[in-house]
Amino acid sequence: MLVNLSIADLAVVQSLDLGLEPGMSVLTGETGAGKSILLTALGLALGDRADSAYVRPNAKRAEVNLEFDLSDAPLARQWLLDNELDDGELCLIRRTISDDGRSKAYINNTPVNLQTLQSLSRLLVEIHGQHAHLTLLDNDQQRSLLDSYARNESLLTEIAEVYKQHRSASKELHDLQQQGSDQSDREDLLRYQLNELQALDLDHFDYTSLAEQHHKLANLGKILSVGRQQLELLYDHDQQNLSDSLRRCVNELTDLAGYAAELNPVVELLSEAEIQINEASQALRRFLDHQETDPQQFEWLETQLALIQQLSRKHRTPPEQLPEIAQQIAKQLEAMTHSGERIESLKLESQQLFNRYQELAKALRKSRLQAAQDLQSGISKTIQELGLPHGQFLAEVKPLVSLEPQLQGLDQIEFLISTNPGLPAKPLSKVASGGELSRVSLAIQVTTSTDKTTPTMIFDEVDSGIGGGIAEIVGQKLRQLSGKRQVLCVTHLPQVAAQAHQHLFVAKDQQRDITASTVFNLSEQERVQELARMLGGVTITANTLAHAAEMLELGSRQ
Repeated sequence: MLVNLSIADLAVVQSLDLGLEPGMSVLTGETGAGKSILLTALGLALGDRADSAYVRPNAKRAEVNLEFDLSDAPLARQWLLDNELDDGELCLIRRTISDDGRSKAYINNTPVNLQTLQSLSRLLVEIHGQHAHLTLLDNDQQRSLLDSYARNESLLTEIAEVYKQHRSASKELHDLQQQGSDQSDREDLLRYQLNELQALDLDHFDYTSLAEQHHKLANLGKILSVGRQQLELLYDHDQQNLSDSLRRCVNELTDLAGYAAELNPVVELLSEAEIQINEASQALRRFLDHQETDPQQFEWLETQLALIQQLSRKHRTPPEQLPEIAQQIAKQLEAMTHSGERIESLKLESQQLFNRYQELAKALRKSRLQAAQDLQSGISKTIQELGLPHGQFLAEVKPLVSLEPQLQGLDQIEFLISTNPGLPAKPLSKVASGGELSRVSLAIQVTTSTDKTTPTMIFDEVDSGIGGGIAEIVGQKLRQLSGKRQVLCVTHLPQVAAQAHQHLFVAKDQQRDITASTVFNLSEQERVQELARMLGGVTITANTLAHAAEMLELGSRQ
């Protein structure tokens, strides 16, 4: 349960530290006092989107802290353990919002993202807003509510998994069967393309080497001509070549070194150069001697490179990647060869999954029908107590026309209501009276909440459109609900407020042109005063106070 709420610099709240008790707590106050900001603070702390507009004027940031006692929240405790965020029996949630709009969230002082915070929040608090009855008009919400009441979570998980498997198998089967209609032509084309590529001798395919060989043969004349000129310059010229000139230079400098020893290093360098020139000349000679023109090889290279370029353009890929293209085509051909076997396998698999889905869908329908009987009985009884004496609630479960698997089963769920005898039940969306719909909504919430595990429930003026004796019954229902979990209710009805175990009063104060709201935990006498104010009238008389005191006494007996 929620044991403490603290707020700093959030909208009209400058500072607030509010302790909450088990059972039923009500929050009252004049219109505009700031009751809504407390629910806003709760929403922000539980993962709602933040905005810099929430930060109080002249403040750098707003902060909301929630403290939960987990002794009545085993699912939340296990979630914290699974996510390595546990810290004993208490759980601290903190949310900060900077004046630049950035926000941060913490669970037990560990930073978390909003998705993580929201996952935990769903296990701790359930909020029913002022317009909760409007969401009940949606058929998906009705189905979800019935499934939750029937505890169909594991069955829904299994049926969703089988549905996804069946859809995947059916899609693959459909694709293969579609391919089969033109598979023969496609297979012929792929075989032709593969034969073209295999003509390139793919086992020894080296485009770079082929291109280099072609480039060399294309320039062989120049290589031989220039190479022979340079060999003659280096070594072969009878009268003047570099090797002879260097030898004479070495001999002359060797004689001079006899007079100047400093020339010895120069002689050594030139001697090494002479040796290297001679070795280079011999290497160049051997190279030139082995170069022969080969018109047939050159023609073959020309043809091969032209074919490679053609196939490269055809397959829109660099020449180096043609072997990979051949592998891909070979795999496609292999897949086609075995597609017949795969089709038969998929037919069997798809049928087995379809049969399994039908079994699960039948089990789900049976569970829904049984839960619908219990749910409509409980809700009908509650709405009759809430001032609709002839009210009958129906949870209709109808099979869909199509047997094709659906994610949520094969049923159409619709809630219907009849408020007058002799008139047929109509869908909730056809109910004209807002007051009636509000009461039906509250009856649904109260009835379905008995099987929920969320330890804290918050009701934000769900009693709007209700008054008189019915309001007292609403209060009794909420108090009854608080016997199993903590209930926090924002209300403007004294009949509801009188039923609470704890009464919180929101007041606003105008200081220096800035409004500030605060919350007080009312004493017994203060509760009488507040109930009298809520009962109305310009002047609170002794009779009004007596009436308020009587309401409070009767409420405490429930």
